[in-house]
Amino acid sequence: MKVVSVIAVGGVLGAAGRYGVAVALPTSTGAWPWSTLAVNATGCLLIGVLMVLVDAWRLHRLVRPFLGVGLLGGYTTFSTYAVDAQALLAEGRPALALGYLLATPVVALLAVQIGVVTTRAVIHHRGGTR
Repeated sequence: MKVVSVIAVGGVLGAAGRYGVAVALPTSTGAWPWSTLAVNATGCLLIGVLMVLVDAWRLHRLVRPFLGVGLLGGYTTFSTYAVDAQALLAEGRPALALGYLLATPVVALLAVQIGVVTTRAVIHHRGGTR
């Protein structure tokens, strides 16, 4: 029950953060959905950082479900990514929709890799694990 609870709390916080980004960076009809891309890229970057830290440090057993599944799972939004692409198609912007459909997973995977590589380098430079 503790795991489910921390995931739920993290999910609420992550979704609130995603909403804040969407309000700060609204997407106009027919325009590139920058807020969704920004959320997914930053969330994936942080997931990469988190996974390295969880492996390198002795963290409480609820940290990964709270931060990884809850907070970052609630923050990232690949369902909105699909809806954004569908909206672009419905608005008669097939090239933009295709570009967005291709760019988002590439950016997300690159962000995870950057998070992993950078965090490993920082940990190595500072002398390793806890």
